[in-house]
This record gives sequence, structure tokens and C-alpha cells, in this order.
Amino acid sequence: MQLNAEQIKGNWDILMSHIDVYIPEPRRTQLKEFYSKYQERIIMMPAALKKEYHNAFPGGYVDHVIRVIDCSLKLHNIWEEMGTDTSTYTKEELVFSALNHDLGKMGDDQYEAYIPQTDQWRKDKLGEDYMFNTKLAFASVPDRSLFLLMSHNIQYSFNEMIAIQTHDGLYDEGNKKYLMTYMPEQKPRTALPLILHQADMMAARIEFEKEWLPKFKQDKKIEIKAPNKFSVKVPKLSNPDAPFANLLNNI
Repeated sequence: MQLNAEQIKGNWDILMSHIDVYIPEPRRTQLKEFYSKYQERIIMMPAALKKEYHNAFPGGYVDHVIRVIDCSLKLHNIWEEMGTDTSTYTKEELVFSALNHDLGKMGDDQYEAYIPQTDQWRKDKLGEDYMFNTKLAFASVPDRSLFLLMSHNIQYSFNEMIAIQTHDGLYDEGNKKYLMTYMPEQKPRTALPLILHQADMMAARIEFEKEWLPKFKQDKKIEIKAPNKFSVKVPKLSNPDAPFANLLNNI
């Protein structure tokens, strides 16, 4: 999947409008200043390193974040309708957490985290259009997200900290201490982390379907002869490049 320059610019405007609508002062101005400072980087970022993940194309990050915000707001309504106590967090906390849950993917003030893959074999065979920038010191995405906010004097609440920290759910082993406890007093005091995790999973699944389901339906089948007994038909997937050089200049 690819986005054109107009779509990328439109997504950026939507992202900024979410800040205007849901985040009051003083954080509204602080966030808009932060995102404006790094606009040229964030607007073109992918959401992942390789096609097998999700939104691994220029502009994919912002597209993903918008979808997570929208999913979070809809899931908030569902959880409330089904009886959860949504007074334990605010809508501002919900949107702030969704907005910044993957912020660490941008890297730091000096280095980008994801840079174009230079190994053609890995691009062709592994679908890696990007690679991790080894000039950047390692940190988990949630840890770097929180550090970036803190280092730019953008305060976050306890609820927001836990939601951002645990948004990958039990895919991240480090979240077990928050999400696998059987002691009531150690469970999250709000459903916000669960809502954000579900929204992130929903968004990633939708992005997977948009990228891959059409290919599964359209690509020709090829036969691989298995030894002795039978043959197996598997889809032959195409692997287009996702060029993005100079795309920003067209915005």
C-alpha cells in the first residue's frame, strides 16, 4: 500500500485537529509545538520496518496513529455501554495515550529510528523496506515515547503513563507485572490500558487486511510439489518497493 502526497498531508491535518479537539491547554500548545518541530520526520515515518507487519510505507505512522485514536474513541463507547466505569479516566487521557503510544518510533532529537533498507537482498527476500538505525541507542518504543514527552516538558498523568507503557499488552513480556497479576489491588485501576491495547490491535489488523487480503485474492497460485504424496498450492505474493524519496517535496 502507498499513500500519495495529498493523502499524507491530509492525515497530518487530521492528527493536528485531534489535538485541537481533545487536548486542552497547556498541553495542546506543547504537543503542537513538539509535532511541528519534528513534522518533516513524523509525517513521512512508516509504522513498522517490514511489509509483514503493518503500514510499513511513507506516511504509515500517522495513518496508524489516527486509526488508533478513532478505534480508541469507539471502544470507549462500547466499554461504557457494556458497563465499565469510564469515569476512571478522561477522554483527554484516552486521546493523549493513543496519540503518543508509538511516539518512540520516531527516534530521538538527533537520529531517526527507521531508515531506508540498504541491503537489496533483505528488501527483496524479507520485505524489509526499512531497517533500525544503529546510531540510535536502544530503548523500547514505550520507554522512548515517555522519555520524548518528558524531555520536552510535556507532562502526562499516571493513567497515561501506564496506558502508553502497556499498550502492546502481553506481546511485551515486561507488561506481565501490570496485566497478569491475580491480586485485585495490583490490577489497573482503569480500563484505559486495555482499551488502548485493543484499539492498537484493531488498527494493526485493519492495516494488515488492507495490505494483504487483496493480494491473497488476486495473485496467481503456484504449485509446489511435495515429495511422494501430494502437491500444495500457495499464493505467490508480489513484493513492490515503497519508494518515498522526494515525496515530501510534493506536499
